[in-house]
Amino acid sequence: MRSSLPLRLLIAVGLSLGLALLLLVVLYATSIAFQVWDHLRQSPVWFVALYALGLALLTGFGARLIWRVLTPRRRRRARREAESPPAPTEAEIRARIERAVSKGAVAEAEEARQELEELAARREAGQIHVALLGPVSTGKSSLVRALLPGATAAVSPVGGTTREITRYTWESPAGDRLVISDLPGLLEADGTLDTVAREEALRAHLVVYLIEGDLTRDQLTALHEVLALGKPVVLALGKSDLMSAQDQETLRARLAARVAGGSRVDVVSVSAGAERELVRMHSDGREDVVTRVIPPRTEELAQAIQRRIDGDRKVLDGLRDAAVFVLASRKLDESLATHRRTRALEVVSSSTRKAILGAMAAVSPGTDVVIQGYLGFQMLRGLADIYEVPLSKVDVERFLLNASGRVNKTVPVLLAVAGNALKAFPGVGTLTGGLVHAVAYGLLFDSLGRAVADTLASRGTLPEQVALKTFEERLSEDVEGRARRLAKLALAEVRLTRSTRS
Repeated sequence: MRSSLPLRLLIAVGLSLGLALLLLVVLYATSIAFQVWDHLRQSPVWFVALYALGLALLTGFGARLIWRVLTPRRRRRARREAESPPAPTEAEIRARIERAVSKGAVAEAEEARQELEELAARREAGQIHVALLGPVSTGKSSLVRALLPGATAAVSPVGGTTREITRYTWESPAGDRLVISDLPGLLEADGTLDTVAREEALRAHLVVYLIEGDLTRDQLTALHEVLALGKPVVLALGKSDLMSAQDQETLRARLAARVAGGSRVDVVSVSAGAERELVRMHSDGREDVVTRVIPPRTEELAQAIQRRIDGDRKVLDGLRDAAVFVLASRKLDESLATHRRTRALEVVSSSTRKAILGAMAAVSPGTDVVIQGYLGFQMLRGLADIYEVPLSKVDVERFLLNASGRVNKTVPVLLAVAGNALKAFPGVGTLTGGLVHAVAYGLLFDSLGRAVADTLASRGTLPEQVALKTFEERLSEDVEGRARRLAKLALAEVRLTRSTRS
């Protein structure tokens, strides 16, 4: 529908006013600029330089401010999260291993030590290690045999699993010694790398990822996870003999566009070769089956690998070493976390048992054991030593004092729960009162110890309010079930004491 004449006149007037205003602003800015220029021409050189520096800083600050306003906060956060912390050095990891061994975690430090020994052996051998990844049944073994004719194969079992890695050793015409590790087929249940594939990819210099067509969503997820390892990647499009040249180029362009890896990703076409049966028709109507041999096509893959090797061997070695250091450090962290957790639970369990024994003769409930009791103090110091968190005597005593303030209102509830738990054990007789108090103390110690251990493990320190809140949450978790277990423990101690006396 055509606009009415008054509306068009109104729009024309508005545009005219806007243009006039813009012209005035330009003229005013030009006038100010000429005045500033005249002043600067009469000023000393140092003042002009200082003025120019101020303008540059102001312009940079303004550009930065505009960028922050225009860039979504989520994108900035994702970019910060993507920036990985610097990889630990070999000296740092060895120092941590020695410290772990001195703390009694010999077995826990073994995996990290083995990673460093394997790295040292690979450095000494001077071989280029390539990890060959790909979904199940993509023909990885056939491709390796086509790529490295005459290569020596050796099967290596993966420690702690029933899976195996086949390693092919080969020397290129250029004199480079190559080891290609044919990893077990990737499981695509959740689109992520399994532990075996991830760790071997970290130990390798570069990764070859074999696919048979366009990337599925799970395969793309796994490929991005490989790229996140920081390794050069060659994306190999397998069974290319089944596609025309035009289809190959179209698919390769699509793959390159879908992969976010920049210069770290090469896309090549490969074929391991095959034998095809074809039906041949004769002029007399007879038919027979002939076998057609399709030769392998691995030249592009070989050239891509050689190009990476020739590019900068020191860079490849540095990327490999840094990745192995990260792997060793992570294994050490996980092993030490398990070791510390086990020791912490032992300390909590032992302290809880001692608290039950100490409270067995109590006439009335109280919180003096939690406030300043020897057992509570020793339990917290023991947990702090396990997690290597320095806590002074004053810190521990203040924490126990504040913890006691959180349980004053809870003690009657704990006593009631403990009494109900003891009803499941008939025949306790006159010992019921003392047992109720003992079970209540056991609940307090068990909850407090586990809360402190959880906080030390997750925070690396003991923020009081966080630990006390966790303590309150622990007190309410599975109270009846824990009370029954502690009641059973208390009764066992009573029976043991009776048998000893008799």
